[in-house]
Amino acid sequence: MQRAKAADAPLKGLWSTAISRVRDERPTLIESGAAFSSAIFLILAFPNFGLSLFAWIALAPLLIVLGRRPAPLRAFFLGWATGSIFFYGSCYWLTYSMIHYGGIPPVLAYLLLLPATLTVGLFPALFAVIFVFLVQRWRFAILLAPFIWVSCEWLRLLITGQLWNALGYSQAYFPSLIQTASWGGVYAVGLLIVACNSAIATAVVIKTRKALATSGLVIVGIAALVSGSFLINFREPPPSGSDHTYLDVVGVQPNVPMALVKSTTEMKELFDRHIWISINGLRALHDDQRPKLVIWPESPMNFTYTSDTELQGVIMNLTQQQHTSLLINSLEPAPNNGGFNSALLINEEGRLISQYDKIRLMPFGEYVPLPSWLGGSLISGLVGDFTAGDKYTVMPIANHRAGVFICIESAYPTIARQLTANGADMLINISNDGYLGPTAVMRQHLANAIFRAVENGRPVLRVTNSGITAEITPNGNVKGPTQGFVAGGRVWSISDNDNRSTLYTKFGDLFVGLCALITIAMLLKLFLENRRSLRTK
Repeated sequence: MQRAKAADAPLKGLWSTAISRVRDERPTLIESGAAFSSAIFLILAFPNFGLSLFAWIALAPLLIVLGRRPAPLRAFFLGWATGSIFFYGSCYWLTYSMIHYGGIPPVLAYLLLLPATLTVGLFPALFAVIFVFLVQRWRFAILLAPFIWVSCEWLRLLITGQLWNALGYSQAYFPSLIQTASWGGVYAVGLLIVACNSAIATAVVIKTRKALATSGLVIVGIAALVSGSFLINFREPPPSGSDHTYLDVVGVQPNVPMALVKSTTEMKELFDRHIWISINGLRALHDDQRPKLVIWPESPMNFTYTSDTELQGVIMNLTQQQHTSLLINSLEPAPNNGGFNSALLINEEGRLISQYDKIRLMPFGEYVPLPSWLGGSLISGLVGDFTAGDKYTVMPIANHRAGVFICIESAYPTIARQLTANGADMLINISNDGYLGPTAVMRQHLANAIFRAVENGRPVLRVTNSGITAEITPNGNVKGPTQGFVAGGRVWSISDNDNRSTLYTKFGDLFVGLCALITIAMLLKLFLENRRSLRTK
């Protein structure tokens, strides 16, 4: 018994030491208030609050307290709190489907959201720790915050597969402020936002003439980059008679309810709604000779074109009689008895001529990222079990080519970029956000598509089941957005007047890769200097 107690003594000592250390490194009330303020400002900068410009000052309170060089453990807590509160407050809509379709009580649903937000909150925590390590050695390292921040966002994408609400997305509805995305992606916009915040923090923390001058130069540089990118990308409208319109498009928003009643009558009414909106849109077109395309969104109706001969017949009649091509979402067979979430293009003759299979599937929606021994096989039966595609297919339309990406794939910059690099003259995003209700997700999701347009210099046609359906120009202007949860349609004429080649399409994430290298290089320099100083003692 005495030996057991003796063996437990070191463990108890380590535990008590750890608890004491955590207690000693608890943030002060002022520090906690600064972290909380930054989180609230960040939340307000994202839809649906309409206060996007708050992002340019949102991180300043956090950077000021971190710039005063607290211990790394305290910095970790401050960054973790800021990130977790921000992600919880801006992604609250994840609880909607749990409550309305899963039957989970609201209190429990909001509790279940905590683990996910605490996990992604670790990346701002990592930012805070790296930032403090560098600032403790070099005070002006406050100005390195932009490189560290976007590197941590990139790391979040690489590890979790999610880049939702990266800081740059907050500016999506200000086209004049996001043109830097054409060379650096959403990361370039985020870097400039953090640079503005770090300039403010430098002036407040260091309080010298040199700091004020440096901060002023940083802000002038940000303005120059934003203005220069705007002037380069925004061109005058082409002169009369130089129009290169090559396609008329009808986008169909059928507003199929998520709680789908699968009676024959209900299904027929919903299908007829697709047809009716399509034909009405085609009748609104002014040029009967121009090629036409009708786009149906991703839908909970689960069309299965390959095996449904009745569906094939109806679609053939529609395309032949209306002299139009049709893009639809369909559950298509995959190897090993699997299923693809696919986009199919049927031409004017009623023939299937192209298929894109969704590459990036929604975790816990279209597949379960858990092995069977952790319950993956059980959950698959309750959620979905799709097979991921692996080909970046571009579809031939009216002597041009279109790249299609499905739903959440709009949040992955590499997919739209690869489709554009493969020759897409326009990008199409079909989506269904209906299961997340009339929440901020609708405008947050649209923000992703806006950046894909600017990054690649291509128009994006976003066609959704329940909203927001819209045309997005290569400059990021959103034209004619629909209201949410209302059936209807949109008519667009597509030209290649505004298309342009971008550095982002050519080089991809090279910019954020360079930011990561700068961050690593500064950490390596810090490590070598500390090692050298220890040797000399």
